[in-house]
Amino acid sequence: SRRHKLYREELNLTSPAAPLPLRPEASWLQFHLGISRDGLYPRSSPTVNRLLRDMQDFTTISADYSQDEKALLGACDCSQIVKPSGVHLKLVLRFQDFGKAMFKPMRQKREEETPEDFFYFVDFQRHNAEIAAFHLDRILDFRRVPPTVGRLINVTKDILEVTKNEILQSVFFVSPASNVCFFAKCPYMCKTEYAVCGNPHLLEGSLSAFLPSLNLAPRLSIPNPWIRSYSFDGKEEWEVNPLYCNTVREIYPYSNGNRLLNIVDMAIFDFLIGNMDRHHYEMFTKFGDDGFLLHLDNARGFGRHSHDETSILAPLSQCCIIKKTTLLRLQLLAEPDYRLSDVMRESLLQDRLAPVLTEPHLLALDRRLQLILKAVRKCIDTYGEAKVVANDTTQPEVPASDRVKLST
Repeated sequence: SRRHKLYREELNLTSPAAPLPLRPEASWLQFHLGISRDGLYPRSSPTVNRLLRDMQDFTTISADYSQDEKALLGACDCSQIVKPSGVHLKLVLRFQDFGKAMFKPMRQKREEETPEDFFYFVDFQRHNAEIAAFHLDRILDFRRVPPTVGRLINVTKDILEVTKNEILQSVFFVSPASNVCFFAKCPYMCKTEYAVCGNPHLLEGSLSAFLPSLNLAPRLSIPNPWIRSYSFDGKEEWEVNPLYCNTVREIYPYSNGNRLLNIVDMAIFDFLIGNMDRHHYEMFTKFGDDGFLLHLDNARGFGRHSHDETSILAPLSQCCIIKKTTLLRLQLLAEPDYRLSDVMRESLLQDRLAPVLTEPHLLALDRRLQLILKAVRKCIDTYGEAKVVANDTTQPEVPASDRVKLST
């Protein structure tokens, strides 16, 4: 506490801060301005690459709990599902140019698999899964995962010495191994046993760029029609009724438009990463009912490379529809010259925490891709290609007014 007080006095942090100018060329602002009806960023976006570098290199100027942790402490009224657990600690880190990113620390080593007896809703959140999910989403040309990058964080310099949150300051301690550690503050399971520790100060983590604020770009959070039961023995209707999709098709907005096709895209993405924890999805209200679905919170992916959870594909296998563009991309990534595991391996080498995934996880992508294509072939054999494959290759030109508009 004394060192932290001296640090604040030395930097005169108690003095009113002078207003900072907003630089139009700032990577965070350019990322926000690039959001369109087609995705979070354009293909081959130089802005995204610059944003990834900035999240890796910029000095942290403040750190705080996320809204989820604040909800647990009663400090805010958050509508998202919050599970009181100390093992899913995440922090909001701020940088220059009004940059802001979600930091998720390393909780599980890359070579560790999720135990078979773990339910999906008590699984660890993995920082490398967030990083790999961004790369996979970009390879699939969905562009619905916010830019995410790995970084070695100095927990003392980048978090403790810049946070103004006294509760966050209070959960730091030095372990018997002389490593600096901290843990989540919540009603239970928030003890030193569940802390994350540096070595002695450095800690791996993922940084995911924040989307524009809800004031500037409102979003809806919508329950997934294929939501799973979050009890130990319950089952949802889709798990016991193979004709469940017929019911979904009768409900607005799944009765027409692209929403159901976007749900299938999301299911394909989740099946490839092994994510069973997609209870809600978000979308920008500006783009209407046919807007793309955001693929957020992917940290429970890549837990078990030895198991393929085919129930994740229920939207595809029950509805038997898929976008033509999605199918063409999957077929390309199944070709020997463009094998998905090879493309992912090369893409992940760009991250400073490489190797992000172990080899078994990369090879599992190829195996799961074949299972997706097998499910599509089964649908086509049953209903015919015309009914299964939706032609979305001819898109109308997007008017400039459909871009997210931000003001200072």
